[in-house]
Amino acid sequence: MDGQLDRRAELSEFLRTRRARLKPQDVGLESFGRHRRVPGLRREELAQLAGVSVAYYTRLEQGNGQNVSAEVLDAIARALRLTDAEQAHLTHLARPKQQRRRAGAPRGKQPVRVALLQLLESIETVPAYVTGRRSEILAWNRMAAALFGDWGKLPAAERNWARLVFLNPDYRELFVDWDQKAYDMVSFLRMDAGRHPDDPRLSALVGELSVKSEEFRRLWATHDVKEKSYGVKRMRHPLVGDLTLSFETFRLVDDEEQCFVTYHAEPGSPSAEGLRLLASWGTDAAATSAVTP
Repeated sequence: MDGQLDRRAELSEFLRTRRARLKPQDVGLESFGRHRRVPGLRREELAQLAGVSVAYYTRLEQGNGQNVSAEVLDAIARALRLTDAEQAHLTHLARPKQQRRRAGAPRGKQPVRVALLQLLESIETVPAYVTGRRSEILAWNRMAAALFGDWGKLPAAERNWARLVFLNPDYRELFVDWDQKAYDMVSFLRMDAGRHPDDPRLSALVGELSVKSEEFRRLWATHDVKEKSYGVKRMRHPLVGDLTLSFETFRLVDDEEQCFVTYHAEPGSPSAEGLRLLASWGTDAAATSAVTP
């Protein structure tokens, strides 16, 4: 894969896959005939719902988002029943110049503030870490190292959630619902690709994972997107056994591409006892928090 993703192709495939998942009856339309050559809505049906001409929508789905208005994108998003994350992704793809002016061009290094590193160090009983663009792991505390493995022993290039999930067999064992974790990681990377299609390191990562992982290739082809948020993960830790942990994601106000992520257990639960054990003796060999160079 070359140094950047093809934004026009990304826009075209995203719209096509969103249209394909809808049926006329899903949106209150009568089917145009019994025999449909394409899955989902036809272009003329989508254009009718969005209140635009078929020719206009066709140009957009062919990757030509030049001069498209925010109002038209909103109408198409409503017609396609896009989620908030999907609508943001559509805007990133269709109006890249506006997005670049707002978000800025991708930077090389992603420094973590010293105060944030100190906060990580001070959290002794909760696994916590900071991620950046391309799912890179930028900093972590001892509990995160005890739960997920000592990232400090890995080369900087391998401190990446997507690489770990798809290329490291230990993580298939760690995450009980590995399929969901894999889906989430690809969906997060898709959001990054929409924001920064000209990021050569992201393009290289996608290319490497596409070559090395059939699962990644299949999930990448779905064009699904989502933002990091909160939820529950079930894990099977080699030292303390089964854990059910809630995670929370906090996007930093001074750098929206960095996220502070924590995992915690319900008080008094077996999982809380598992974390207590990790805190008391499972961190002996774990590294302190670190930042990628």
